[in-house]
Amino acid sequence: MAESPVEPWERQSGESPQAFEAFAAYRDLGPARSITKVAQELGKSRPLLSRWSRQYAWVMRAAAYDREQDRLFIAEQQQARRDIARRHAKLAQAFLGKAVARLQGLDPRELSAGELLRYFQVAADIERRAAGDALADVVEQDGAEGPDLASLSDEDRKARMEQLRRELERRLSEDAR
Repeated sequence: MAESPVEPWERQSGESPQAFEAFAAYRDLGPARSITKVAQELGKSRPLLSRWSRQYAWVMRAAAYDREQDRLFIAEQQQARRDIARRHAKLAQAFLGKAVARLQGLDPRELSAGELLRYFQVAADIERRAAGDALADVVEQDGAEGPDLASLSDEDRKARMEQLRRELERRLSEDAR
């Protein structure tokens, strides 16, 4: 059975334990690494470490190690973002359940036109965001919150509220199924 290849930052074939210890010290110094610093840290001669560095390609190996550490860090960040998204989705789901239960108990006739419209706008915005609709972000950036109710006539406002009431009832009945 074939052995798995040795990573550049691991001990290489033919590399003595002392040479690898020196490389590991060099590798672990990060961007400020230097042979002089390793010589001081380990109490070894700089010419010896320079020879090992050339013989075992320390610069290339350290660069490969840095790239691997960056790759691992990015993967951890991506996983953390996925975990956060899952946690937020669960919290949002729980909150939405509570909000829907509360909304179902409300009598729309007891709400002001502005309150009912605001409920609808928030619900529509959340729905668009959940579907990945960029329109939700545009509306938020513009600061627009739909038509200004004060600019509508009483008849137009009443028609708009009736339209919103029917839409809200339709959506609530869909959620109940």
